[in-house]
Parts: sequence; C-alpha cells; structure tokens
Amino acid sequence: MEPGNNTQIQEFLLLGLSEGPELQPLIFGLFLSMYLITAFGNLLIILAVSAECHLHTPMYFFLSNLSFVDICFTSTTIPKMLENIQTQRKVITYEGCIIQVYFYLLFAGLDNFLLTVMAYDRYVAICHPLQYTVIMNPWLCGWLVLVSWIISVLNSLLHSLMILRLSFCSDLEIHHFFCEIKQLIQLACSDTFLNNTVLYFGSGILGGVPLAGIIYSYSKMVSSICGISSAQGKYKAFSTCASHLSVVSLFYFMCLGVYLSSAGTHSSEANAIASVMYTVVTPMLNPFIYSLRKKDIKRALKRFFGMETF
Repeated sequence: MEPGNNTQIQEFLLLGLSEGPELQPLIFGLFLSMYLITAFGNLLIILAVSAECHLHTPMYFFLSNLSFVDICFTSTTIPKMLENIQTQRKVITYEGCIIQVYFYLLFAGLDNFLLTVMAYDRYVAICHPLQYTVIMNPWLCGWLVLVSWIISVLNSLLHSLMILRLSFCSDLEIHHFFCEIKQLIQLACSDTFLNNTVLYFGSGILGGVPLAGIIYSYSKMVSSICGISSAQGKYKAFSTCASHLSVVSLFYFMCLGVYLSSAGTHSSEANAIASVMYTVVTPMLNPFIYSLRKKDIKRALKRFFGMETF
C-alpha cells in the first residue's frame, strides 16, 4: 500500500499471539473456553442479583455492574480474535479498528472505576459499619456509577478522535490480538507526540489516582481488621481482602505496565501476553473471587433455577 493519510487505509493486520499455524487450534480452544466461562459466570451474577430482592444492596449493585462491564470488555476483543483464527484471516477494517479501540478503552476505564468504587464500598462497610446505610445510599451509588460512565466515555472518545488524526503508511501489522492503541500510535508515520503525551498522562491520572484510592481503602480496612478480637473473624476478613486485592493487583499492574512502559523496554509479544491477563483472565476470575464464593449468591442462583433442594 502506498504511503498516505488515514483516509486511504482500508484494513490492518492483527498478527495475534502466535503466528505458528500449529498453535492456532490450541489458542482458539483456550480463548473460546475462557470467553464462555467469563460470559456465563458474569451472567449468573447479574441474574442472581436481579432476581433476589435481598441482594439489592450497594455491594451487589456494584458487582452486577462490574459483571456487565466484564462481559462487554471481553466481547470487544475475543470474538474478533476467534473469528480471525477460524477463518484464517488476520484483517480488521480501519473503521472496525477505531470502533474496537473506543469500546476497549470505554470498558477498561469502567472496570478501573468500578474496582475503585467497590473498594470504597468495602471500606465504608468495614470501617464505618453503623453509618454504612446512610453513606452508601441509592443516590450516591447511582451517582458513582454514572460518573464512572461519563469519565470513561469521554476518555475513550478523546483517544479515538486523536487516532483519527494520525497518518499511516505501508506498515499496517499490529503485533497483537486486537487494535491496541499504543501499537496503533507506533504504526503511525505522522507526528505522535501529542498522542503519546495524552496516552501517558491519561493512563497515569485515570489509573494512578484510582489505584491510590484502592490502596488507601484497603490499608484502612487492614487496620480495622487488626482490631477484631476474634481470630476466626480476622481470618475471614483477611481472606476476603486478599482475594479482592489479587484481582485488583493483576488488573492494575498489568494494565499500567503495558501503557506506561516505553516501547524499547518491552517487546510487543510481551505486551500482548500481559494484555491477556487484564483483558481475559481478570474478567474470568471476578465472578469466582467476588461473588460465586458467597453463600447468598449460591442460594439465589439455586432459587432462580429451582434447585433449592439440590
């Protein structure tokens, strides 16, 4: 393709995680399984919370929103990857790539903010239990989710519009399984200083500030848990915090590592593998760590499917 601006670009090539044909069936089966587990597990959470009145609490309200976002997050990238493997074609149209960038950034941002909101909810429940129902009222819960949506929509729209101003030349190979914005910027043959500045600044602010809030919330929770006299109560509380923090750490450190690392310190293959951790693995683990281990969720699911005596 002759060098030109982005209006002449018809399609990009998604090289995926591996170019070896012998690995494609394995990758297809693995990612299809993880996608189905993610969709089914998170859908169960949404059904359980919607069907049971006693689960209409702030904690489960945020959990159901997180489950919906996780389904959308994985659906933004995995189906296209599976389609390319199945058809043995690696192309994605220019318009499809921009749309994928927009929705990928949208749901990644929502994941980011919802994890922060959930940490704050647990902080209020543990550190201020007597004021929990007053502080976490329905108005505040709805407002927190709405603000998360607004910020995420504006952030993804900004980055998508900035991609449209870039010019691309003949090298249109993306060493990834989806249109990752950092690699798109690296492919451009026009000036990318402004794009990189906005990308790094936005990643630092929208990723670093919520992460600091999560760390602060859990540090306060740990201090409160240490004051619990019951050894069994301490163990249960610490176990819950540790499982939550494991998913939060996996999401944030992998995500920030990809976007804040310089191009020369990490290969595109390493970044693609790291992206799998927060785009596929974390949404798959969330239902098990946050919800499916809870007895009230299991009870609600049994009643929903008419399996109370199971």
